[in-house]
Amino acid sequence: MAGSLNLHLAFVRKEIANLKKNNIVESQEGKNGGTKLMIPSSNITLDGIYKMTFETITLGFSKNTPNPNCPVGKKINENLANLYHDINEKISVQLNNISLEDFSNQF
Repeated sequence: MAGSLNLHLAFVRKEIANLKKNNIVESQEGKNGGTKLMIPSSNITLDGIYKMTFETITLGFSKNTPNPNCPVGKKINENLANLYHDINEKISVQLNNISLEDFSNQF
C-alpha cells in the first residue's frame, strides 16, 4: 500500500492501527497475513473514515494569546473556529453520502 500511494510505511501502519482501533479492519501477521475489512465496504462512509483519521480540519490557531487591543487579534481565534466549523460540516455532509464501496469502485 505504501508503495502504491508513495507514502512512508510508518504512516500507513499508523492509519491501519487507527482503523483496527475503530474495528474497521483486522490484521494477521505472518506468511499468510494481511489486513481485511471487518464490515462490508458498503456500510462504511468516507465521513466515518475521515472522522477516525482527521477528526476536524484546522488550518491553525494562534498558539499565543492574541493581542486583545488589536481588531484582528482579538477576534482571530473565534472567527477561525467559526470558519472551521462550517468547513467541517460541509465536508461531513458530502463524505457521508459516499461509501467506501462507492469510492473503491472508481478504481
